[in-house]
Amino acid sequence: MAKLDKGSKIYIAGHKGLVGSAIWNNLKARGYNNLIGRTHKELDLTNQADVAQFFKDEKPDAVVLAAAFVGGIMANSLYRADFIMQNMKIQCNVIENAYINKVKKLLFLGSTCIYPKNAPQPMKEDTLLTSPLEYTNEEYAIAKIAGLKMCESYNLQYGTNYISVMPTNLYGPNDNFHLENSHVMPAIMRKVYLAKLLHDNNWNAIRVDMKKRPINPIAKLQSIIGEGNVDENNSQERIEKALAFYGIENNKVTLWGDGSPLREFLWSEDMADASVHILLNVDFKDIIGIENYSSAFLGTKTDGAVDRNNSDGRGGAIPSLGEIRNCHINIGTGKELTISELADLVKQTVGFEGEIIWDTEKPNGTLRKLIDVEKLHSLGWTHQVEIEQGVQRLFKWYQKSLQ
Repeated sequence: MAKLDKGSKIYIAGHKGLVGSAIWNNLKARGYNNLIGRTHKELDLTNQADVAQFFKDEKPDAVVLAAAFVGGIMANSLYRADFIMQNMKIQCNVIENAYINKVKKLLFLGSTCIYPKNAPQPMKEDTLLTSPLEYTNEEYAIAKIAGLKMCESYNLQYGTNYISVMPTNLYGPNDNFHLENSHVMPAIMRKVYLAKLLHDNNWNAIRVDMKKRPINPIAKLQSIIGEGNVDENNSQERIEKALAFYGIENNKVTLWGDGSPLREFLWSEDMADASVHILLNVDFKDIIGIENYSSAFLGTKTDGAVDRNNSDGRGGAIPSLGEIRNCHINIGTGKELTISELADLVKQTVGFEGEIIWDTEKPNGTLRKLIDVEKLHSLGWTHQVEIEQGVQRLFKWYQKSLQ
């Protein structure tokens, strides 16, 4: 497979988000400067026609598909149709147009939520689809499974070089601190920080936070405080009611579950370094150990139209090679801690001396999620940032973002 040189045009879908921005910065640091990105406002990846036109105009050499419709346990539980539909649209549009426009390399970023709820721990790549998924984020997981299967299937049928990586729980610069839709660590951090500010009666700082990240109340919250965003211009009473709705009170934070689930966390810049390492140094053939994994390498044409009545020019997998599956790569640390231990670490970092209450009537989610990183290590990469250092870095970034 052709390697990407430093002049290669690389499109990073989702370049402003937690994942995409870290990958963008990592590529820049390595001397790859021909990078292109579009904000959601500039290019809606769920719009098939717009995505097709973008690829036709730009003709990237490589694509990093880091864009996704994401959120925490609450959002996944509430907006189930959105999580499967929006992610499927994004993935189908980008992968199809990457193929049509002869992209040399594609890196698809998924999530370790693809693994079954009761998968043996640590979770190896081959535990995929062996038993039921965790219900709370089932739709998101199914979308991500479809994405990695699309990459795998395009490779086997058309001889493409699309690789899927499954990062564990991420945190880092440009993380989403939305009180409803964020991941677990930034959600805990912002709640603890705001509860401390309430205790300190530091309303200047609270209003700065509300200005930077206003609350767009869902219907249930609207029934309590009325319509309209909660921002720095609201009354103290309205802000307090909105924060209380999300479990944030004077010196007290209420979190979902009982704090017992075990989770693994990966600093986003470590994830980016692993992803770029794979993008630049690993091909699909290296993962499966087969050089000619598609009939496309044996002379079968791949330029035919998809027609159920005519299969000419549509490449083809090679059944004699046997079952080729679970070709994705886990990205993580191989280390874990409980959500309760994480909350205590955030408390210590923020300097919060108040109380954390666990609402045991709310779901815990999967009780343990630790991935096996043996495949990743065998491909030449190991993490650098440990959780204690990472939490400190994230809080410093969050404080700086408010300036």
